[in-house]
Amino acid sequence: MGLITGLCTFLYHLPQIYKWLLKPYYITSFLMTVAFLVVRKAPGLCEHLATQREDGNSCDFDWRELEILMFLSAIVMMKNRRAITLEQHIGNLFLFSKVANVILFFRLDIRLGILYLSLCVAFVMTCKPPLYMGPEYIKYFSDVTIDEELQRDSRVTWIVEFYANWSSDCQSFAPVFADLSLKYNCAGLRFGKVDIGRYEEVSQRYKVSTSPLAKQLPSVILFQGGREIMRRPMVDNKGRAVSWTFNEENIIREFNLNELFQKSKKLNKGRGGLKEEEQNGFQPEEGSDELQPETDNPEQPTESKKDQ
Repeated sequence: MGLITGLCTFLYHLPQIYKWLLKPYYITSFLMTVAFLVVRKAPGLCEHLATQREDGNSCDFDWRELEILMFLSAIVMMKNRRAITLEQHIGNLFLFSKVANVILFFRLDIRLGILYLSLCVAFVMTCKPPLYMGPEYIKYFSDVTIDEELQRDSRVTWIVEFYANWSSDCQSFAPVFADLSLKYNCAGLRFGKVDIGRYEEVSQRYKVSTSPLAKQLPSVILFQGGREIMRRPMVDNKGRAVSWTFNEENIIREFNLNELFQKSKKLNKGRGGLKEEEQNGFQPEEGSDELQPETDNPEQPTESKKDQ
C-alpha cells in the first residue's frame, strides 16, 4: 500500500519534477554522476581500460568497483534519512556520486581522475543550485530595513529566516518556508527573510553565525515588538547549533503557528473595525479598550523566555 501511495504521489508531481530536472545544474550533475558508468560500459572505449577481473572483461565492473558502489549506496541512504525535500534527496545522491566517481576514476587511470576532479572543481565554481522561485508571502529585508520593519507595529509577530544563498540547507528549506508563508501569513503574522551572507552586520547584530562549522544556517527567529522570543536551531555555549530538523511539522509545532495565526486574525478584525468607524466618523473614546495593542493580553505565544 505504501509503495502504491508513493508511486501515485510521484506520478502526480511528475510534471513539476520533469520541469525542475531540466535545469542546467541538474542536467550537468546527472551527467557527472553517471560518467564512470558510461566510460566503463561504452563500446569501443571500455576495451582499452584496465581491469582486475579474472576473465579480463574490461567492460564490466570488477569486485572493488562494486564494493565502492555498494558503499556509496549505503552512505546515500543514511544521509537521506534526514532529508526533507526532493532537492535534498537528489543533492545527496549527486554529491556522494561525484565523490565515488573521483575515487573510481583515480583507481582506473590517474589521468582520468585528474580530468574528472578538474571538471568537478569547475562545476562547483561556475554552477550553483537554482534558487526557489515559487509563490510566497515573504518580505526580504536589508541591513537598513530589518530593524525598522520589526519595530514598526508591536502587534505584529514576525517569523524571520536568516539565510545565505551559498548554503545548501537554506536552499532546501526555502520551499518549506515559502509554503508556510502562504498558509499562515496575515496582518498580525508576517514572514521575512534576510541574507546574512550578504549583510554581515545583521549576522553579528542578531548573533547568527555564517560559519559552516557552527551549522546555524538557516536560523528561524520569532520576533514580537522587535524583540526576539525564540529561535531554532538553539545554540549551545560553544556557539554551535543544537541538532534540529527543519521541516514544516517542526516549525508549526515549535513556533505554535496555528495558535499564533488564530490570535493574529483578531488584528485583522480590529483593523477592519477601525476603518469602518473612521468612515462613519467615529473615533474610539479615550480610555476605552477598543483597538488597544494586544501584546499585554494572552496574545503572546506560550514559548518559554529561556529560548530567547
